[in-house]
Amino acid sequence: MNFEENETIKSGMVALVGLPNVGKSTLLNCLLGQKISIVSPKPQTTRNRILGIVNGEGYQIVLIDTPGLHKASSEMNRAMVRLAMESLKEVDVVLFMVDALSPIPKKEDTPTNYLKGVQTPALLLLNKVDLVDKQKVLPLIAHYGNLYDFKAIIPISALRDDGTDLLLQELLKFLPEGPKLYPDNIPTDSTERFIVGEIIREKLFLCTGQEIPYSSAVVVDSFKEREDKALITIHATIFIERDSQKGIVVGRKGSKLQEIGTSARKDIEELLGQKVLLKLWVKVKKNWTKNSSFLKELGF
Repeated sequence: MNFEENETIKSGMVALVGLPNVGKSTLLNCLLGQKISIVSPKPQTTRNRILGIVNGEGYQIVLIDTPGLHKASSEMNRAMVRLAMESLKEVDVVLFMVDALSPIPKKEDTPTNYLKGVQTPALLLLNKVDLVDKQKVLPLIAHYGNLYDFKAIIPISALRDDGTDLLLQELLKFLPEGPKLYPDNIPTDSTERFIVGEIIREKLFLCTGQEIPYSSAVVVDSFKEREDKALITIHATIFIERDSQKGIVVGRKGSKLQEIGTSARKDIEELLGQKVLLKLWVKVKKNWTKNSSFLKELGF
């Protein structure tokens, strides 16, 4: 399909929201057919809104992957929740995802409480059903159906790309008709520089313990392509909050930082389709998660 500004199709903005670690980023990558949103087993991996553009015959879905909804204490976490909640006001449809493996929460703690006052049509995605006894799926559907007026409740497995055809079929019912918002060949509005920073942060999540990921941030300092396009040189800084954390990220004789860099470089080369020289530094920025001006620099 070519980008025709006046072509009328099913076209709209869709927010992908839910608690942390329910599989939102996995679903975004699945629907796009490529990885643009980072994934890790740790909750609250996604910090910024990630926009993915899904094109099909007669439709264009602009999906917004949002940070997980949670009770926030730090300035950074409050900013993350604000980003997610603001997305609910800007879209045509809300995809609200829950984890089918999680215990059914008490009524006062149910994640659907975040939808109170939301006028936008909402579909519930019951994710990870491939890991649940099939006899438990129908009671889960009934439970969430009684909590909120969802337009549809769809069991899926984002990891296995199961149930996504039905999801698209139901979603298109609620998208307005209009022109395409983006050309077909643009999978995201995020820059390569931003995605590179996110890939490095993902490897930091995967290669370090519980404390470090939530106290770390990544800034890409330079991104230079050689004139013959044979090599891209990337310099990036990993910021952490305390001096004691620096040794953990660097590791013995630099082993941990090398592990992070090697793993990140492989994914970055796959993303860019070119050889990459990646150089990483680690710097301490005291209590940066509480520093509003630094958070703004990071895009919050």
